[in-house]
Amino acid sequence: MKKKILVLCTGNSCRSQIAEGYLRFFAGDKAEVYSAGVETHGVNPRAIATMKEDGIDISTHTSNNVDEYKDIDFDFVITVCDNARERCPYFPTRAKKFHYNFPDPAKAKGTEEEITEEFRRVRQLIKNYCERFVIDEL
Repeated sequence: MKKKILVLCTGNSCRSQIAEGYLRFFAGDKAEVYSAGVETHGVNPRAIATMKEDGIDISTHTSNNVDEYKDIDFDFVITVCDNARERCPYFPTRAKKFHYNFPDPAKAKGTEEEITEEFRRVRQLIKNYCERFVIDEL
């Protein structure tokens, strides 16, 4: 039976979208992966472009509110920022909870090149985390 994984972030625009893409890639048919936010900000175009550079298409992802998934019995809930962990609603589920506070690349300042590099840096952190998660938990 496939495991159900929910990735939570503040706005479901960058970090959780990147994590959803990598978890789907690494887990294959072992898991159903969802992402959501405590708010919805739309999928960040830079996140889409950064993932495309690594061969993963998240352009069809949608930005979802965590309330949309309240009736799903998740096996794992991963929060990828402190704000989401603090604001995450209670899930009446047996889900095993994980947390890692990734930097928010959407808050990067500087030249276009510096911002792009920050997205790539955070993408790599999330990629490494997701690969390890799949190895250890699935």
